[in-house]
Amino acid sequence: APESLMQALEDLDYLAALDNDGNLSEFGIIMSEFPLDPQLSKSLLASCEFECVDEMLTIAAMVTAPSCFLPAPPGTEEIARSRWRRFSHPAGDHCTLINVFNAFRAATAGPTHTGNREQWCCECFLSCSALSMAEMIRAELVEIMKRIELPISEPDFGSEANLLSIKKALLSGYFMHIARDVDGSGNYLMLTHKQVAQLHPFSSYCNTRRIPEWVLFHEFSISEGNSIRVVSEISPHLFAELVPQYYFSNLPPSESKDILQEVINHLAPVSATKEEQK
Repeated sequence: APESLMQALEDLDYLAALDNDGNLSEFGIIMSEFPLDPQLSKSLLASCEFECVDEMLTIAAMVTAPSCFLPAPPGTEEIARSRWRRFSHPAGDHCTLINVFNAFRAATAGPTHTGNREQWCCECFLSCSALSMAEMIRAELVEIMKRIELPISEPDFGSEANLLSIKKALLSGYFMHIARDVDGSGNYLMLTHKQVAQLHPFSSYCNTRRIPEWVLFHEFSISEGNSIRVVSEISPHLFAELVPQYYFSNLPPSESKDILQEVINHLAPVSATKEEQK
């Protein structure tokens, strides 16, 4: 459909993947080296700047592979939630996925066989095939990074600086996927399309019963009850710092946009000072 094609081109333009003539920019050419969605490619490249490549490689692999969380059989839902709670990270689902992947690797490391992997995954209500696929995808992404000579930073997962860097890298690609809880009960209004959605049941926030106000989400699914999947809490200040101004100015009017505009106005004098210093 022409509308879909125009929307795709507009998204690529927002991601700085196109030049003024509509051709791939130098940045867009590098993005196209990765077999990923453009937003995820942008986040992975941004992680080179923010020095959180190791963690973004894991996130990219986990969101590209099928969901690792298996629906719990009837009567075992609470057991499944308690097992998943072990992996929950207060920063949100993206970091929770890193915890799951690292635990999978640690539990199945060494001279083990497939049966042990499957047993561990079964006990944790996780998909062994999905996690094995994520492992393969991550290895492929590492090879691409090495081939095009991009730096791979050392793992530093868990430190405050690293968590902030991960959120900055994610926002660099997913600034178009921002939603705000408008009534304090988990009804999230998306900035771009002004649709209302709820957190996916597999979200770690559902497990901990905490509802963040502002979130970045990986995808929106109508088929799964208008839910946003793989979400992490962000601050309006961080969004205001990283969002391209020409994208923000094209957003439809809303209360959320007004709140963000106030934050941007507040940050503007600081940004101007930094420019003068440069």
